[in-house]
Amino acid sequence: MSAMRGAAAYGRGASAYAKVGVESAVMAASPHQLIVMLFDGAQASIRTARIHLEDGNAAEKGKAISKALDIVNNGLMAALDAERGGEIAERLASLYDYVARLLLAANRHDDIESLNQAEKLLNDIASAWREIDGQASGS
Repeated sequence: MSAMRGAAAYGRGASAYAKVGVESAVMAASPHQLIVMLFDGAQASIRTARIHLEDGNAAEKGKAISKALDIVNNGLMAALDAERGGEIAERLASLYDYVARLLLAANRHDDIESLNQAEKLLNDIASAWREIDGQASGS
């Protein structure tokens, strides 16, 4: 086996192992932990997008921003319960909508400041979400 094929096989194996790890974490997570995982994923995608934007890699930047948008729109936004969440859910929906618009602007205009602002907003909400979990579990 050539070194190149060996490296490719290792990469596939490592990727499969990581996927199983993520799937296991998701299956074992509480609803609260799932939301934290969504925030983590969105923030990681934004950091990846920033790296690609700085490197001038438009295709990979676009993929990373699309992933962050998907998490915000189809994960965080979809998890909101307007009936039970009331005004807080409404405000979060507005904030997630704003974050999505920032991400779209960052992608369209290669605007690092929009990426930074989206990441900061998500970080602020994620920090509050983690704090709530800590208080609920008595830590």
